[in-house]
Amino acid sequence: MYFNARSLTIDTSKHAQEALSQIGCQAQGLKIMVPKSIFKVIKLEGLLAKEANLLKQTFLAKGGEVAIAKGCADLSIMKSDVLVCATLKQYQAALIQLKNQPWGLPAIASEIEKVLQGTINDVSRSYSFSTCQLRLQPYHTSIMGILNITPDSFSDGGKFNHLEAALAHMRQLVGDGADIIDLGAESTRPYGSSLVSAEEETQRLLPVLKEVVKQCPVPISIDTYKASVAEEALQAGAHILNDIWGLQGDPHMAEVAATYHVPIVIMHNSHSHDYKADIMGEIIRFLHNSIEIGLKAGMDFSQFIVDPGIGFAKIPAQNLVIMSRLDELKALGCPILLGTSRKRFIGEVLNVPVEDRVEGTGATVAVGIMKGAQIVRVHDVKPIARIAKMTDYMMRRDNNA
Repeated sequence: MYFNARSLTIDTSKHAQEALSQIGCQAQGLKIMVPKSIFKVIKLEGLLAKEANLLKQTFLAKGGEVAIAKGCADLSIMKSDVLVCATLKQYQAALIQLKNQPWGLPAIASEIEKVLQGTINDVSRSYSFSTCQLRLQPYHTSIMGILNITPDSFSDGGKFNHLEAALAHMRQLVGDGADIIDLGAESTRPYGSSLVSAEEETQRLLPVLKEVVKQCPVPISIDTYKASVAEEALQAGAHILNDIWGLQGDPHMAEVAATYHVPIVIMHNSHSHDYKADIMGEIIRFLHNSIEIGLKAGMDFSQFIVDPGIGFAKIPAQNLVIMSRLDELKALGCPILLGTSRKRFIGEVLNVPVEDRVEGTGATVAVGIMKGAQIVRVHDVKPIARIAKMTDYMMRRDNNA
């Protein structure tokens, strides 16, 4: 056989350029062919039937495809979800036309454009602080080491809630490869944690934080959803906020993040695991709302890091679905943080206790990196840092192989 047929995965402009260059495509050819080589499916939820019909007509005219509900044609339904299936070239042509049409189509075009940018272009961020910095790049995974100074955390409650023990553990985490230390003074475990007042959380946090700041060579993240605690921590030298309610738990949290202009992890959360629609759609809708809250408060888009909230208001089966579809979060255009360390869904799959979930955590980290996670929040830094580094190297396409 004189030919060798195979399938390629081309998700980004970089992937397309590499594949086309390998076959000898020159600069002018790359310019023409890259947008034709990238195929994307985008879902839009809750479009008016008229909008869905016009979207379909526009994309069909450009060579793309749009799937809509049956009742759209005769307007027997008011709304429909929509699947757009097209090459980047077809998207570009259709979006130009949509931006010049009425009936809300320019706004729809703008949202499609944002999703395309998030999924085609790699996200990079660089944060500089007074004594350290944090760079987030594709396949250079940052390790967030967990330092709980709480008596009741599900995995290590009570082990490090004394100053000397906390400082010793911080040094170990950094020595093992942590790029960030995530300091928490209230257990936020999904099952059985006790609520702590802002005053008590601050009293637990500040004495340890002030000493950690003096000795820690990497950025310090504060795991809190309370604005007053966050502000006290930032004034004491913390660098990053990690909010398990994604700016939707305390109405003043966005103001604090905007005032101090710090990166903030916005996590999806809920009071129930009863999701009436597609779970990834609900997670992305929640995070969109969090971003809007932050922007209205004066935050910059570059401050946002998104977290799907594995284990929070989700049953094990839902956590597994999220892991398999984590790359859908790329549509938000933000770095992705993944927090799966030692969590219950790993224990249920492997039938192992909390202290025996390192391998399961490692599997989730490897898959998460493959699907776009740039930060992983973990207890067992040394083995997970090694797994992350190996996965990073395997996922890069510039290793000169």
